[in-house]
Amino acid sequence: MVKTYKVTVEGKTYEVTLEEVGGVAAGPVARGPQPVAQPVAPQPQAAPAPAATAAPAPHVDAPAAVGDGEDQLAPLQGNIWKVVASEGDEVAAGDTIIILEAMKMENEIVAPRDGVVTKIYVSEGQAVDAEEPLYVLK
Repeated sequence: MVKTYKVTVEGKTYEVTLEEVGGVAAGPVARGPQPVAQPVAPQPQAAPAPAATAAPAPHVDAPAAVGDGEDQLAPLQGNIWKVVASEGDEVAAGDTIIILEAMKMENEIVAPRDGVVTKIYVSEGQAVDAEEPLYVLK
C-alpha cells in the first residue's frame, strides 16, 4: 500500500510518498520529497518553548582549562545512578566511569580513551541535562 503525506520542514511543505512493505512503512519512494505547488494553510500551534538562552546556569564547576584535560559530556538527560570512578583514577578506553539512569534504563558512561580522571562534576542522585559536563579526562 502506498500512502502520501505532507510534511513541513522549516516553513517549506513537501509531499512524501511511503510504501508499506510487510505491514511496516519502508520509507520514501524513489521520487523523494518535492515541494507542493499550492501552499498549505498554517495550523494553529502551541506557543514555542522558551529559548535555550533562558536555561538556568549549570550547577557544576567551571569546565577544565585547556591543558587540564577535556570535559566528557552527558550523552542524554537523566539521573546519576552511580559514580564508579574516582578523581585521580587511571582508566582505559571502555572502562565505566558513571552509570546514568534515563527512562528506567541504566546507561554506562565509559572512557572514550585511556587517561586519568582529574575531576568529577556530578554526584549520585544528581539530575543532569544532555551535553552537561560529567567528568574531566586527561
